[in-house]
Amino acid sequence: MQNNHVELRNADEIDLIELVRGIWAQKWLIIGLTILVTLVAAAYAFLSKPVYEAKLFIMPPTQNGIAELNYGRGKSTELDPYSIQYVYDVFTRNLQAESLRQDFFNEVYLPSLDESRRKDALDRIYERFSRELVIKAPGKGNPDLFSVTAEGNDPVRATEWAKAYVKRASDAAESELIKNVTAEASVRARNLEQRILSLREKAQRIREDRIQQLREALKVAESIGLTTPTVNSSAAVDITVETGDRMDYQRGSKALIAEISALESRTSDDAFISDLRSLQMRYGFYHKLNIDPGNISVYRQDGNVEVPESPIRPKKTIIIVLGFVAGLIFGGVVAFSRFVRRRDAFKK
Repeated sequence: MQNNHVELRNADEIDLIELVRGIWAQKWLIIGLTILVTLVAAAYAFLSKPVYEAKLFIMPPTQNGIAELNYGRGKSTELDPYSIQYVYDVFTRNLQAESLRQDFFNEVYLPSLDESRRKDALDRIYERFSRELVIKAPGKGNPDLFSVTAEGNDPVRATEWAKAYVKRASDAAESELIKNVTAEASVRARNLEQRILSLREKAQRIREDRIQQLREALKVAESIGLTTPTVNSSAAVDITVETGDRMDYQRGSKALIAEISALESRTSDDAFISDLRSLQMRYGFYHKLNIDPGNISVYRQDGNVEVPESPIRPKKTIIIVLGFVAGLIFGGVVAFSRFVRRRDAFKK
């Protein structure tokens, strides 16, 4: 029994040695296949189009950047000021909007493709576009930092795409905010205008009522022959003209005629309306409110966006090393297969 085990172990050692010798005899085949696969990998690494990546980082704006939006807003007015977070939320919502991506895809990305790439199915082109333009939301470490990454074979164009996309999102956010501000100001202006009109109408009605009261007092004064005011009136005429707490007929007909004439010739009651000038100033502010988009910043760029000099793909060194390893393994497998086939054929 022990002799059988020794013979079996010796047979295994002979087989292993035979395998090594058989593979070593095919070393030039292995070397040739390794070189061939390595050359194919190198050709792919050097001949494939390089892909460049441009990345832009975005942060919330400063208080100075949104000051234009808060002009005329605060504790002294009925309008609450916009916060930095609110303005930044409007911008990031537009930045991640699917409508903005589709507009950029149709107006910028598609026209940049050559005819051969444009022949693909539209959904595949859009899928490729979604991989080349990526909006990354903030992480836990920096909850306000967004990033926009654009990839392409042309580093300059990739950089321009990242900037152009952020600019479109910024313009859309600014337009939305300005529309909100102007619409709110327009509503305030209409409300104030209505209040001014109501006060003017009320003042006119009061003036007309006062004229009527003075005319009746004039009739009384003329009927009793009172032309000038009395110092202490003790007339036995029992008649009352209701004009507050006064008896206007006691002023005399001359004074009443003069006041009636003045009231009838008055062209405007504005000078006699309380708080009218304050309302007019507020109305003029809201009516003429104009926001300059050039003074608004709905985001802040973190760092500069430089044109990338080195491509992110292909990784030439890694591809060549992997090609060498793959060629070596492939050559070894081919050599082992040939060795097994020759040995089986020899045993038969």
